[in-house]
Order: sequence, then structure tokens, then C-alpha cells
Amino acid sequence: MPVAQQSSPPPASPARDLALVAIFAGIIAVLGLLPAFYSFGGLVPITAQSMGVMLAGGILGGRRGALAVILFLALVAVGLPLLSGGRGGLGAFFGPSVGYLIGFPFGAFVTGVVTHRGGPSYRLLRGLAANIAGGVVVIYAFGIPGAALVADISLPAAALGALAFVPGDLAKALLAALVARGVHRSYPGLIVSRSRRAEESSPV
Repeated sequence: MPVAQQSSPPPASPARDLALVAIFAGIIAVLGLLPAFYSFGGLVPITAQSMGVMLAGGILGGRRGALAVILFLALVAVGLPLLSGGRGGLGAFFGPSVGYLIGFPFGAFVTGVVTHRGGPSYRLLRGLAANIAGGVVVIYAFGIPGAALVADISLPAAALGALAFVPGDLAKALLAALVARGVHRSYPGLIVSRSRRAEESSPV
């Protein structure tokens, strides 16, 4: 009786990588369709797009996740109204949220790296920790000083204003981890190990 062979992960390729990067840039843009709102006295809108950053890093890994976010930001910069509330153009990078936008690709990269180092199988708690590290801590590390600089307020005041984001961002981190776990179970091998990349690129 023949033994069923376990399906191997799809091979990595530049075309596949580009397609995944484009797809996740689109996912971040779609999340911008959800309405944003401002907390009392808030300078920066509360949106769902940071969850897209977590998903990009947690599913694609650090490099491709960061590239997806960079592609999204490039489309915003050329004028496409992809940010929540229909914002777009270079003017979006001169407002109080500029630090958060700059932090997006770094957040995706850190999320992906922490997730990737957890091994071939996606673990929910590690994924949640990765989302918090990259999608919350790293983005805040850029966003709070940026808001303080643009709005001409003190760092403590900007940090206090960012507290309104924390409950929602933690909820988004958990939801993104649950989604990423489901995706990795359905499509194993999305995050390709360095050793496997070396093997596939070797001419021998």
C-alpha cells in the first residue's frame, strides 16, 4: 500500500516573493477602508492598518514583510489615498503621524524576524510576542518622537497621548497572531529558512 508523502512547501522564487509583497501591500491598503477615529485630544488617528503591518511581518517574514509595507508607503507617497480616511500624498508624511508611518516597515521587519526565529511551525504565544514587539513597541518608538516633534509637544505628552492606542493595538496583535497561525497551517513554508534559500539558489 503506497504511503502518502507529505507535501513540501512551495519553492521560493523572486516572482512569488513579488506577488506576496504586492498582496500584503494591498491588504494594508484595504484595512485603511475601515474608519479611523481620534481619541480625545489625539493628534494621530487610531486605524486598523498597524494590524496589516503585523500580518505582513508575521506571515511573510522580516524582509518581505518590510518590503510590502515600503511598497504601500510608496503608493501613498505618489498620491494614492490609501491611508485610513482617504489620506495620501507627501503631505501625509509631514503630519503628526509621520513617525508611525516611518516605523511601519521597521515594525514589520522586527515582527517577521522574531516570528522566523521561532522555528518552522508558528506558535501563537511567540507570534503574539512578535506582534507586540514589532507592531507596537517598535512603531511607538518611532511614532511618539515623531508626534512630539511635529506637534511641538514634549515626549511625555506625546507618550501620554499614545496610551489611547495601547488597548486596541494589543487586541490587533492577538487577532493578527490568530490569523497568521491559520495562514501558516494552511500554507506551510511561507517563511523560508536561510538554509533552504541557500539550497534553492545553489547551482549544484
